[in-house]
Amino acid sequence: MTTTSTPSGLARFNALPDAAARAALLEACAATAWAERLLAARPYAGADDLYAASDAAMAELTEADLAEAMAGHPPIGRPRPGDPASAREQSGMAGASEDLKAEMLELNLAYQDKFGHVFLICATGRTGEQMRDAVKERIGNSPEQEREIVRTELGKINRIRLGRLLEDA
Repeated sequence: MTTTSTPSGLARFNALPDAAARAALLEACAATAWAERLLAARPYAGADDLYAASDAAMAELTEADLAEAMAGHPPIGRPRPGDPASAREQSGMAGASEDLKAEMLELNLAYQDKFGHVFLICATGRTGEQMRDAVKERIGNSPEQEREIVRTELGKINRIRLGRLLEDA
């Protein structure tokens, strides 16, 4: 049987007052321009429409917007204290050895020195070793290459977080 009704989590999100919806979106991604574009496109008929709007908004973020989005992410290996989403997303580092944690700290600092922002990766489902290998590989990129990789990684993170928002809405 095919249904045309909006999933309940999405219906709740669509019905939120603008201020509450904006706050929920900014929890998913700290880029104000991204949140405003998604807010302006409400209501969404389905989750795929929300994800497509997210992807389109992400593609149009300026360098300053990307910097704003990245500022909302803690370094890999150092999730925000008391933030269960941050801890869940970085769970691959939770059981890492002290040596690996120390190496990630060193690599994070080197990456930040080169690019001026935290190393950003969609950490969900990745091991500490996979994240370490990714930062080692990406530190050799040009700033332009890295900006586009960051945009892609942010898009993946946003989709995961929007999915959780729809579950929790």
